[in-house]
Amino acid sequence: MGHARILNVAWVVLLTSAGAGLAAPAQKPDTITFASHRAIYDLKLASARGNRPVEAVRGRILYDFSGNECEGYALQFRQVSEIDAGEGVRMTTDMRATTWEDAAANAFRFNSQNYVDQKLKSSVDGRAERENAQVGVKLEKPEKKAFEITAQIIFPTDHMRRIILAAREGKTLLQGPVFDGSDNGQKVYDTLTVIGQPIEPSAAQPDDAAGKDEHLSKLRRWPVSISYFDKSKTEGDQLPVYGIKFELYENGVSRALALDYNDFVVSGTMTALETRPTKPCQ
Repeated sequence: MGHARILNVAWVVLLTSAGAGLAAPAQKPDTITFASHRAIYDLKLASARGNRPVEAVRGRILYDFSGNECEGYALQFRQVSEIDAGEGVRMTTDMRATTWEDAAANAFRFNSQNYVDQKLKSSVDGRAERENAQVGVKLEKPEKKAFEITAQIIFPTDHMRRIILAAREGKTLLQGPVFDGSDNGQKVYDTLTVIGQPIEPSAAQPDDAAGKDEHLSKLRRWPVSISYFDKSKTEGDQLPVYGIKFELYENGVSRALALDYNDFVVSGTMTALETRPTKPCQ
């Protein structure tokens, strides 16, 4: 989904073929030309499982990404979902988030609000900076707090950059800890990314908004699946906290979303796409 996972919403809402761990990013990361774009995805329930299956989900994601390797990358994200759990139980969740990350993956700012039935349930505001052997995190919300996490963590845009580079090289597995400022701003997730075989531009064009974009029609894309694990749990066999699947183009645009919350899976169809010229470095 562009560079970032679908953020937690009320209920919840990286480079070798053998899956070796990720090294800390270099000062000058390999170049990927990310497309500045605004995409809308319509959400609906794809499947449900468990003892109390969800009966219906409908909603929408707004994903607005911009920036370049000189000024860094900014994301504005909003996901609104109406969830019908049956027996008259319904709720509406609304996650709003903005982030900024420098191209060298040394600084990351994050701000988010989570509403349930139009009432604010949580708010997170903070920043993280790479400092030699550690990454220092400073939170303003939900409370003022400063702490350190391992320098091996990966920020979201750099994570996506690494996935695209691995895909270009024909690699299929990517592992590493990711910090994206979600939940309470203190969570680090272990991630496992599986990259499928490339879909060449000559293949059948998608029937969504991505298929109508002339530039995307000339780019390769890859099926990608990312599983997120709670890094704080180290005992026993772990199941993912959640997962996301999508088709990823070489310029960072994503289509055909599937958001797996374990008890249910939500599909996201791209219904609108606006690409904008990426501002060149001065």
